[in-house]
Amino acid sequence: MKKRITILILLTIQLLSAQTKNKVADALFDKMHYIDAAKSYEMSIKNGDVSKEMLQRMGDAHYFNTQMQRASEWYGKLLSEYPNDVSPEYYFRYAQSLQGIQNYDLAKKWMKNFSEKQKSTDSRGQNFSLKTVTLEDIKKIKPQFILENLEINSAYSDFAPMFYKGDLVYSTTSDSSYIKTAKYGWNDQPYLNMQLGKISESQTNVTFKERFGKEITTQYHEACVAFSPDEKTIYFTRNNYNGKLKRDSKGVNNLKIYSAKAVENGNGTVKWENVKELPFNSDNYSVGQPSVSKDGKKLYFVSDMPGTIGSSDIFAVDILGEDQYSNPKNLGEKVNTSGREMFPYITDKALYFASDGFLGLGGLDVFESRLDNGIFSTTTNLGAPLNSNRDDFAYIVNEDTNKGFVCSNRKTGKGDDDIYSFERSCTQAIEGYVFDAISNNKIAGAIVTLKNNSGTKIDETVSKIDGKFEFSENINCATSYTIEVSKDNFNSNSVIVTTPENSGITEVPIGLNAGLVLRENGVLKIKIGIIYFDLDKSEIRYDSAIELNKVVLLMNQYNSVVIKIESHTDSRADDQYNLELSDRRAKATRDYIISQGIAPERIESAIGFGETQLLNNCSNGVPCTEAQHQINRRSEFIITKM
Repeated sequence: MKKRITILILLTIQLLSAQTKNKVADALFDKMHYIDAAKSYEMSIKNGDVSKEMLQRMGDAHYFNTQMQRASEWYGKLLSEYPNDVSPEYYFRYAQSLQGIQNYDLAKKWMKNFSEKQKSTDSRGQNFSLKTVTLEDIKKIKPQFILENLEINSAYSDFAPMFYKGDLVYSTTSDSSYIKTAKYGWNDQPYLNMQLGKISESQTNVTFKERFGKEITTQYHEACVAFSPDEKTIYFTRNNYNGKLKRDSKGVNNLKIYSAKAVENGNGTVKWENVKELPFNSDNYSVGQPSVSKDGKKLYFVSDMPGTIGSSDIFAVDILGEDQYSNPKNLGEKVNTSGREMFPYITDKALYFASDGFLGLGGLDVFESRLDNGIFSTTTNLGAPLNSNRDDFAYIVNEDTNKGFVCSNRKTGKGDDDIYSFERSCTQAIEGYVFDAISNNKIAGAIVTLKNNSGTKIDETVSKIDGKFEFSENINCATSYTIEVSKDNFNSNSVIVTTPENSGITEVPIGLNAGLVLRENGVLKIKIGIIYFDLDKSEIRYDSAIELNKVVLLMNQYNSVVIKIESHTDSRADDQYNLELSDRRAKATRDYIISQGIAPERIESAIGFGETQLLNNCSNGVPCTEAQHQINRRSEFIITKM
């Protein structure tokens, strides 16, 4: 097997199928002339050749040319005729092609089959196993994008936009006649070159301005550019060509990244000179789709070099200056999968890229991985309408304006691949659940109120049987809200939550303590009425037993609760006498609770502290009212374990 990346949209392909008896068609297929290959294979099938290899090649010829309706038909026939004699990869491709025609239910079934048959190191089955995020979750993502098809799009392929001096550089096959009118056999389109477009003031449209980079243009493919922060260095992808096409031992012409320096002409135009091949290129694997970090210190790119997890991965190198770079580093499994990761675009806030290895809506979807102290977070699907059932890729954005461009070959476009402008709105939802802070059980029927930072009620709901609640309307990004929760027999609680500055869902679990449980100075206590004792006595009175039975009731309700008992007196009478009296009362309280069926080990201690922990200034000799002394006469039931 040989992985290769095509320059058309730089898709990496894993070739699995064996040669057929149709040598002419195989030769066309191996050269990636899929349209002509499909026609030739179809003739063989009409003549009676329905072998496994023939059906595989027929499906692949359409799949690699993103003809998902036709691909699904031939893959369906392949798996029907040879269900136990094909690579698991064809289960994946069949599921992908079904997603491409929006047959999500059947795609889900075949992705499950793929997950069961795949090798354990293939992450795609795990990502599609629907354990945490389901396809339904992605389809329910609140739309964040408004897309507009650009004026510059043609009937052919237009893609890979990049900002440059306030304009837009993009790759196109719409006009290569100034070099060569030959067409590329993959999809019968001209070779790619680059053009410069003028971005409208509203940033919603782009008009053709001029051809771009004539000095770095060859008779083959050039596409997918990136610029240094000062825009004096360009990085671009090209066939392995230096006056002559070079191929590896399998006959594959791989891709390479080249750099060039800007030389200012006297008339204000730029000429690109000193073209150099980057040192981590190779004749034996492909490297392409560069993106430069905003500080100019890192270069991100796509490759199928050794160390790749899947078909193609995203790597990064440090830009050391003087045309020197560090060794490539794979971004790891938070970003890369056993599928295809492509078209990275790095900002100071996130990495955006296209993938078919994570759960998506079909073909390539655009994903976002936020940056936190240089570490990439969990990958998030950006949802429809940015993503569709076809290939969506090459996302770039101005993070300050939330406006940018993305590419897609969706059916509503003008041609093959089209460039769309977008504006990303910031939408938020607040979700959470209410739970018993002692037992951790979910609480249904709690009243959950959302208020803004001025205390005005925005919305109100009731927690469901699983304790969950949701607020999805009128929730702004980067805004503080107060959530108040109340429920009979529980103490009310409130939390302040600030939504992030980017779209998403803010999770807010809220715990409620039982009505008898309060938190004082960070300590959980069981709060009951006053425990009265007769003068100089420590026996439990009837009225005190009524209050202590509340402690028993709570401890029976929460079998894991462990407490300690502390008894206190006021400052009247002798200090030592008060210490001994309070200790007898604490132990009498403990004995009563145990007599009601509570296990002795659930009472950690029962200690009297006399007048050593007064709550006010009513110490020896200080005149105080009876009410002030009463504050110090107390029994406390402190929860030490829940």
